[in-house]
Amino acid sequence: MRILLIGAGGTLGSAVHQTLSGRGHEVVTVGRSGGDLRYDVTDPAQIAAMYAAAGPLDAVASAAGDVPYRPVAEMTPEDWTAAFRGKVLAQLELVRQGLGVVAPRGSFTLITGITARRPVPTATAAAMASGAVEAFVQAAAPEIAPRRINAVSPTVFTESLDAYGDFFPGFAPVPLAEVAQAYVRTVEGTETGRVLELGQ
Repeated sequence: MRILLIGAGGTLGSAVHQTLSGRGHEVVTVGRSGGDLRYDVTDPAQIAAMYAAAGPLDAVASAAGDVPYRPVAEMTPEDWTAAFRGKVLAQLELVRQGLGVVAPRGSFTLITGITARRPVPTATAAAMASGAVEAFVQAAAPEIAPRRINAVSPTVFTESLDAYGDFFPGFAPVPLAEVAQAYVRTVEGTETGRVLELGQ
């Protein structure tokens, strides 16, 4: 398959890239500052340019989405907007604009997270964004058929415990290899409208 991978240079994106490439897929990588294509997917105009440059695709996989982490009392209207733009609008636009590029039986895989279902300190923006993306996945699935759409929803990565473990007290971490396999399942499988919860 020919797969467009957003956020391929990040911690998760690198693992997904290695796994999908290792299975014989052609992976076209996208990032703001690195990759085969360099675009900022928080800008709908750049998403359009990205798809024009990418050409025909069998799948689109997103492994990117920035949100601010801070207590509710310290959040600003700009923080909420940044979370929506960075994780929700960007991924919704990847799907909407990708419908004319992805093969009729192709797929979209989006990224969410445990914050959609479990309270995590300072993660209200992440909860809002992940919950919105998961609701979109379930609602969009019947509308875009036969194309498929799913979300991967991990807890904190085992490999990132040193940096982020304090944000997830008592949560079981999940290895990146396991999360990457969830992308294999959504890209190569037949499921749609699913949220694959990992390490929860």
